[in-house]
Amino acid sequence: MFVGDSLSRNQWQSLICMLYTAVPGTKYTETSTPGLSTFTFTEFGVKVMLDHTVYLVDVVKEAKGRILKLDSIEGCKLWKGIDMLIFNTWHWWNRRGASQPWDYIEIGGKLYKDMDRVLAFEKALNTWGRWVDNNIDPAKTKVFFQGISPSHYNGSSWNEPSAKSCIGQKQPLLESTYPGGLPPALTVLKKVLSTIKKPVKLLDITNLSLLRKDGHPSSYGLPGTLDCSHWCLAGVPDTWNQIFYHTLIL
Repeated sequence: MFVGDSLSRNQWQSLICMLYTAVPGTKYTETSTPGLSTFTFTEFGVKVMLDHTVYLVDVVKEAKGRILKLDSIEGCKLWKGIDMLIFNTWHWWNRRGASQPWDYIEIGGKLYKDMDRVLAFEKALNTWGRWVDNNIDPAKTKVFFQGISPSHYNGSSWNEPSAKSCIGQKQPLLESTYPGGLPPALTVLKKVLSTIKKPVKLLDITNLSLLRKDGHPSSYGLPGTLDCSHWCLAGVPDTWNQIFYHTLIL
């Protein structure tokens, strides 16, 4: 089960395509309920699921409004009994204005109109980490974290100031490191993962994805669209899944 936002959906779709290509023509079913999508390879009894949970922690509608609860994780009920869990969050943490899906942040019983988003991200990850330590049996469930998937909306970060976004980018960077550096969220993620007692493997996809400024739908999609966050399929998420596969068999 992939648990996370639309970048988790990207990797989920990629894995389904790769598995189907390995056994072309195999029978399958696909079902979808609000928040949960399941692709089943019926001949093999294998389910590949996606739980669309953008923050991992809860967003709850209350009388005061929509509350992002940094220390509540009720959505975890879907995650129990799964053989492999691949978590992800970050893409939504800097949303503001009309696209922000919450009105207040709550932690420790106190409401805040806003707070530093990287700090809020860290507090939510700590809540998730406690859930992993309290609920995961490593003999039954393997846990992974997808890592931080980067965006390419500012050419200055790859030393091309004339590029306002990824539009028109058709070649990856040839360097081994990204000129603009790694996102702060990755440092926070690695810090939190180091505190979790149960084994969680990081799919460290950030640097390799940073180099792929050419891999977003805006380079090849409909005219006028601007998407420098998600990835083309086939494309970068296939590499993520190659890393996932090799991590599984090590």
